[in-house]
Amino acid sequence: MSSSPLFRDDSPLDVLIVGAGLSGIGTAVWLQNECPGKRYAILEARHSLGGTWDLFRYPGIRSDSDMYTLGYAFKPWTNPRAIADGPSIRQYIEETAHEYGIMPHIRFEHKVVGASWSSPDALWTVEVEDVATGVKQSIQARFLYMCSGYYSYEHPHRPTFAGEADFKGPIILPQFWPRDVSYADKRVVVIGSGATAMTLVPAMAQSAKHVTMVQRSPSYVVALPGEDTLAQRMRQLLPERLAYRLIRWKNVVQRVIVFWIARQWPKLAKKQLVQLVREELGPDYDVDRHFSPRYNPWDQRVCLVPDGDLFGAIRAGKASVVTDEIERFTADNLHLKSGEHVPADVVVMATGLTIQLFGGIALTVDGRTYKTSELMAYKGMMLSDIPNLSIAFGYTNASWTLKTDLTASYVCRLLRYMDRHGYATVVPRRQPHVEPRPFLDFTSGYVQRAAHLLPQQGSRRPWQVYQNYLKDLFTIRFGRLNDGVLHFGKKSD
Repeated sequence: MSSSPLFRDDSPLDVLIVGAGLSGIGTAVWLQNECPGKRYAILEARHSLGGTWDLFRYPGIRSDSDMYTLGYAFKPWTNPRAIADGPSIRQYIEETAHEYGIMPHIRFEHKVVGASWSSPDALWTVEVEDVATGVKQSIQARFLYMCSGYYSYEHPHRPTFAGEADFKGPIILPQFWPRDVSYADKRVVVIGSGATAMTLVPAMAQSAKHVTMVQRSPSYVVALPGEDTLAQRMRQLLPERLAYRLIRWKNVVQRVIVFWIARQWPKLAKKQLVQLVREELGPDYDVDRHFSPRYNPWDQRVCLVPDGDLFGAIRAGKASVVTDEIERFTADNLHLKSGEHVPADVVVMATGLTIQLFGGIALTVDGRTYKTSELMAYKGMMLSDIPNLSIAFGYTNASWTLKTDLTASYVCRLLRYMDRHGYATVVPRRQPHVEPRPFLDFTSGYVQRAAHLLPQQGSRRPWQVYQNYLKDLFTIRFGRLNDGVLHFGKKSD
């Protein structure tokens, strides 16, 4: 352990935020605005801020939801592109951090490797490793706020296939995109059918000889305009912040209604989504095979393609989709189980993420280490029996930031309540009559693979995870704090 303190004042922090991505920077702004007297810091394991939007550098990286809802509630998105590219989103996060004076509070290349709560002290002791030197030290905080995302930065999901060693070209993982890779005038195969694959295919098709997306099963895909013309008109006619709020609400309500319709009438929703693809690709294209999933809409996330760029690449003959299983790699192609061969000079494995909460650290409370799967999520943002801790976890069917903004606002209200009443601790206590349910009602592979790692949700309020912004808005922002489930205590308790 290092004897040199990480901060000039080594007294306990009021709030320690882990992660300087979209959630962490937004949380810091909420904390500064709503709880200006709190002393806080952000620990970030990487060398720069941005999280996902700094890590991923693959061709075409972009948002898969509109920026009027993925952007912060307090900072208007002014770029005309509603579906924005990764560099623009990263710039937006950086602008926020500089504009609100967040940068001096961030300690880059400092990775949290452990966190232990002491009830007698009412403090978290957090073990931190200097990534550059490997030196470890401890800091203390009264409240721990985990904004470290939901997947492993080091270990994407990476299936292996027979014959990979025989393949002569590069095999690339989007999460670790090499700067020097060249695919111009080459035959590219993208393995996968999720948002990453849908982004890569049209982007790489611009310079590749041909791009083939090989998928084991299809996903729902919908084309939306890259720019919101109504939003642009509103911005011209109204003050910037008012226009932003109205556009944000328009998109929130629209998304909630669409999701509700899809859940109420899944067969109708499926028919409509498939028909929209048919209109893009024409009557001769085998839409039923390549774009008609076996599951209902929103059992997995619906993939968004701005301005129909994927369909445009297919119509132009620059890209194609093959629905089949891979039997093996050869020197210059993929041999599929149907007997078909897909020629390849470059292979990209867009095969998904590995879910990991809290950056992979364990949470210890008074000497007991908890498995995340033992815990139940309170309002989707705190965990049963874990004191003074919150997690930033967004929506699977809408923009991530909608929920993390609500969570940050709630935590600020909670901290002010504790200060007014002289409380040092808050912990949700699990209720025995509440039955456990899966945390995410999602059939996506990355969710199913991690079912044993995720916390549970409950069968009734306040343990339910709604995936509905309007419901959360009322229960989180306007709900009673002292609801009988949250237990408050003073340091001497």
